[in-house]
Amino acid sequence: MDTKIKASDVIAIPNGNVGSPHETDATCCIRSSDVPFSSGVEATLGHHIARRLVQIGISDVFSVPGDFNLTLLDHLIAEPGLNLIGCCNELNAGYAADGYARSRGVGACVVTFTVGGLSVLNAIAGAYSENLPLICIVGGPNSNDYGTNRILHHTIGLPDFSQELRCFQTVTCYQAVVNNLEDAHEQIDTAILTALKESKPVYISISCNLPAIPHPTFSQEPVPFSLAPKLSNKMGLEAVVEAATEFLNRAVKPVMVGGPKLRVSHACQAFVELADASGYALAVTPAGKGLVPEHHPHFIGTYWGAVSTSFCAEIVESADAYIFVGPIFNDYSSVGYSLLLRKEKALIVHPDRVIVGNGPTFGCIAMKEFLQALAKRLKKNTTAYENYHRIFVPQGHPLKGVPREPLRVNVLFEHIQKMMSSDTTVIAETGDSWFNCQKLKLPQGCGYEFQMQYGSIGWSVGATLGYAQAATDKRVIACIGDGSFQVTAQDVSTMLRCGQKSIIFLINNGGYTIEVEIHDGPYNVIKNWNYTGLVDAIHNGEGKCWTTKAFCEEDLIEAIATAMGAKEDCLCFIEVMTHKDDTSKELLLWGSKVSAANSRPPNPQ
Repeated sequence: MDTKIKASDVIAIPNGNVGSPHETDATCCIRSSDVPFSSGVEATLGHHIARRLVQIGISDVFSVPGDFNLTLLDHLIAEPGLNLIGCCNELNAGYAADGYARSRGVGACVVTFTVGGLSVLNAIAGAYSENLPLICIVGGPNSNDYGTNRILHHTIGLPDFSQELRCFQTVTCYQAVVNNLEDAHEQIDTAILTALKESKPVYISISCNLPAIPHPTFSQEPVPFSLAPKLSNKMGLEAVVEAATEFLNRAVKPVMVGGPKLRVSHACQAFVELADASGYALAVTPAGKGLVPEHHPHFIGTYWGAVSTSFCAEIVESADAYIFVGPIFNDYSSVGYSLLLRKEKALIVHPDRVIVGNGPTFGCIAMKEFLQALAKRLKKNTTAYENYHRIFVPQGHPLKGVPREPLRVNVLFEHIQKMMSSDTTVIAETGDSWFNCQKLKLPQGCGYEFQMQYGSIGWSVGATLGYAQAATDKRVIACIGDGSFQVTAQDVSTMLRCGQKSIIFLINNGGYTIEVEIHDGPYNVIKNWNYTGLVDAIHNGEGKCWTTKAFCEEDLIEAIATAMGAKEDCLCFIEVMTHKDDTSKELLLWGSKVSAANSRPPNPQ
């Protein structure tokens, strides 16, 4: 007889929160549609982990088979709620799980021992830097081989099997090595729950001989996962709200800036509510783009120091108080440490603490609770936005070219802007697409993703695969440079196998443009490929795929019309031919400042 589990699930929240359960004041279950539990199924480890993945909201798992994980893959395939997606390599499987988690709230990948684990490691590190919950499952050695002096294949030739585990310890928040059935249930559940609580990847190694073996611990209906919300210290919350209120209410023209850690704190909506209550001018850091609605009446753009969107830096840096919520100030986001900000004017809100100017740091403060409490105390002050409104001049349009003039990058992004809607998500690859996509105005409901903290070139191919698989109601528009595409191009084939309908703009400018602007050299020039020819070869008549090259604006207009019309049910690959020196002005300036930061001489000893 079937019974029902109050299934744990992670859901995607419209405001961009990842892994966010329904927000309540009490302990909450992570919910989805109820998942049936049948007492007649095999009580095996493989079945248990498959069910747990379904219960947390995963319906697609990205994998590369290897002899140590094959039995586990059999059980994942047997689970009706799971779709196993085979990728071309482990790195792309990890990137796909990253993209999937950005949409669905959590992602999963399965690889084999060491050769697979060390290959996926780079993608897991990127997810860690971006605070994404990923379940990385590795098929491990036979349980009988632990503690022996045997040397196994897929290792570095030593009888120590812990090399892979040690590598994962620095890029995951929890590691479970399951080589016996007695505590397997507890280890797996603890790992999954920790990923959801910490919003970080976890590592689970499962001995290859265990997934198909029944065990009594798997025979009972699983206990639903529950996540207790992180609560603030009440006295500390009252004290910091009092200090922040005094700090901000005495300011003449305060502003607020949202950063990427809004997502991990599930505080996007609370941030918007604070903006509504305060009337402050509202901006985002570059990595915060997409987490704050750009149609908000007081939105003024992206604050990125010298390469901010028009008139945003002038308002932020001239403010006499600024509240930064969830920022990451690294060398890239600070434009080579060149931001014109003063600590005594800043109120910085981290996920678990608040720093008020040069004053005290208040710990044990949940970001969301703080923002909600602060919104009730601030005076309305629209001065900064009024100043912005007075000085703002709308962005101009690219110069009109002569017929069949070679395509310019600014013309390309002018047309991409027109494609965007609530039914699309933009994915920007590391490179000049960072800067061009920052200038896009996101319509209400339009998604936006890029990997700024880790900045691994090639990330966007796998991320496009994963995001499109998770968000079937969106059409992904991916902007990818030719150098990045060469790193991970193979999994366009997986997009075709999955019937995805993304639009990929391959920007062919002959090299690593972002690195040229930081430090040029012959190593930044790459071998040119016939990219459309490559994708046609991958297509090989299987699935729906359409490719074309755009040399001029007329070609681009025709290509976009086809991709949005006659080929809207196809994966569309548009190779855009641009000059090698055609870059955004923001990249030129940013590159020079980052280069200067990288070139600082050693401090005197």
